[in-house]
Order: sequence, then structure tokens, then C-alpha cells
Amino acid sequence: MQHILIVEDSPTMRSLVVSALEELGDAVRISEAASGFEALRALPRDQYDLIVTDINMPDINGLELVSFVRRNAAYRAIPLLIISTEGSERDRTRGLELGADAYLVKPFEPETLRSAARELLAKTREG
Repeated sequence: MQHILIVEDSPTMRSLVVSALEELGDAVRISEAASGFEALRALPRDQYDLIVTDINMPDINGLELVSFVRRNAAYRAIPLLIISTEGSERDRTRGLELGADAYLVKPFEPETLRSAARELLAKTREG
């Protein structure tokens, strides 16, 4: 079973992301964090196969989280998917340069999110 961590401060958006990813079926387990800080506390407690994070969050934002994960040997291999209202090319480039594997702009279709998650989870299984 693969484990996905959803990091999103908006309860509504977090719920939307969770319900879209639950459609992947019994092969995935989903955990939630309401902030970047909560995500940092969750990382050492469990093993994750994918992190889906928003950018704009209080305390530790999504870009800082991406940067932390990529600099830390214990988490470096976890694929990262950014979902954000920040749709400019500059924001997208910055997220990918910091180490995100994919970047989706809100609003997105649930199937687009599932498709990106499937791809990244397949990478985890291979690697």
C-alpha cells in the first residue's frame, strides 16, 4: 500500500484533494497535514510515497517544505506534487527548480490530479 501526505491549510481544498485521491482505491492510504509545520512533524513518524503540497500556507510554506525534503537524505526520494493558485510561469519554474516533480494550478480537474499522482507513485514503486 502506498502512502500519500496531503499538505494544505484550507480544509475545503484539503478535503477536495483527499476525495480525488481516494478514487485511486485501496492501494493508497492518505494522511493530512494542515500546515508545512505539521508536515515536518509527520515526516519522521511514517513513510510516504508521495507528498502533495500547497504553496501558500502559514508558518512553513510549500516551497520551503519542498526545499527541506530535497535537502534531507531521509526524504529526498519522495516525489513532490505542488498544487497552487500561483499559476505564473515564474512560480511554476521556482517550484520545479526547488525539486518538485510536478506542478498543478488550482482549480484543476480531479482526474488531472489522480493522473499526476499515479505517475509519481509509479516512480516510487520503480525506484
